[in-house]
Amino acid sequence: MADADDVRRIALSLPGVEEIESDGFDFRVGGKGFVWSYPERVPGRRRVIRTDVAVLFVGDEAEKQALLLGEAEVFFTTPSYDGWPFVMLRLEQVDDHRLGELVTDAWHMRGGADTMGA
Repeated sequence: MADADDVRRIALSLPGVEEIESDGFDFRVGGKGFVWSYPERVPGRRRVIRTDVAVLFVGDEAEKQALLLGEAEVFFTTPSYDGWPFVMLRLEQVDDHRLGELVTDAWHMRGGADTMGA
């Protein structure tokens, strides 16, 4: 079972990553977000930053749908993310190894590998 500390440790181990000040966690590479805390919005209530759920960049709609359909217990989305290449990840549903793969993939797709030669 992973948590916000695991996200932070993995994200900060990648080259070129900066952490943005947040009530939860928010990581960028080359100015582009690749993993952050889920800002849950419930009508009629204040936004709540959920550090038990990570929003991950997945690259495109096909990858998003594959994750959502293949592992509905792990990944979900909301209408506010329709049309965007992001999924929400329930951290308690993944181990450290899987989290590392997902965060690294998101970093890579956002251009993280480009920062390695900089």
